[in-house]
Amino acid sequence: MAPSRWMKPEVYPLMAAMTFVAGMCVFSLTRNVLINPDVRINKAHRATAVLENEEEGEKYAHHSLRNFLRNRSPQIMPAINNFFSRRD
Repeated sequence: MAPSRWMKPEVYPLMAAMTFVAGMCVFSLTRNVLINPDVRINKAHRATAVLENEEEGEKYAHHSLRNFLRNRSPQIMPAINNFFSRRD
């Protein structure tokens, strides 16, 4: 009788997907807590009702990845899409 394993190999893809998703959640939460201008951690910022930080909000909303993707085509695989949508 073969010894039982703690984790079966069939579970590896599921663990990889769950680890990736958990990493994305941690990244998003960390980014929001540290950089988002609407999140107020210290007492002085919480005391103000409305923060006058429009330029900080614009900087947060238009980050470098969004600026990089702004002028790109919203296709995942443009070469394949163009190949199959081409009319002869």
